[in-house]
Amino acid sequence: MTGVRPPETRRELGAFLRSRRERLTPDRVGLPATGRRRTPGLRREEVAVLAGVGVTWYTWLEQGRPINVSTQVLAAVGRALRLDDAEKRHLERLAGVRSEPSRPPALDAALAAAYQPVLDKLDPFPACLQTGAFDIVAYNRAYRFLFTDMDRIPPPERNCALQFFTDAEWRSRYVDDDVVASRMVAHLRAVVGSTAGSGAAETIEKLRRRSEEFSELWDRHDVLLQHLETKRLDSPLVGMLRLNFVSTNVAETGHRLTVMTPADEPTSERLAKLPDLIADTAP
Repeated sequence: MTGVRPPETRRELGAFLRSRRERLTPDRVGLPATGRRRTPGLRREEVAVLAGVGVTWYTWLEQGRPINVSTQVLAAVGRALRLDDAEKRHLERLAGVRSEPSRPPALDAALAAAYQPVLDKLDPFPACLQTGAFDIVAYNRAYRFLFTDMDRIPPPERNCALQFFTDAEWRSRYVDDDVVASRMVAHLRAVVGSTAGSGAAETIEKLRRRSEEFSELWDRHDVLLQHLETKRLDSPLVGMLRLNFVSTNVAETGHRLTVMTPADEPTSERLAKLPDLIADTAP
């Protein structure tokens, strides 16, 4: 059984459940259609029947009431809503049945000092250390000039999601920016309520104020776990790059180390030219 979750987490849990319920149709889950529906998706009582739980209990869960939830019952709800693995983990975390490290993230300054030599050794591969909420804590010279001159961005604004959704120049570097937008929001959604998501609430609030597109994507409640991605970037220094974004979690800190390695030979050749071009560009 879980303990009572904070009100904001219970509200997030209810909103997530509603969004997953509303995307399903009776025929998709093997239920007969029963006339016109005032709202899209399944009714609460239908989800309760599919999960084998009481209608009142499920209604309270969706309403964010302070109730206890067992792992087995939550798994049944996940199956009824056709959740994928990422969504199941997100549901468990919001409901409090997935344990998270209790140790808070390490001090950014100390962590940055420890990892800066590692990042520097990775040149000419762009690399950075960031939080689960996309705050950039440290970076090497190749990453500094990947999108723009990172040193010119004030530290409080050094957040990949914030720059992507509010700075047209930064976003223009992504060839497939629409795909990146939805995935970035889904990655951010996946860390909400976890240790890795420390500071996420402030970032989300800031993005909602500044970007209507972000708000619309956020309200979809899509969830995507961190995984290997290949992205196409138009570098201001060396042109088109196909990069594998390889991320590794830094144990017990809530941070991740992201290294961008070449996905093809032309990218490898262009990255090899980067140090000389940076030397001509950097003060």
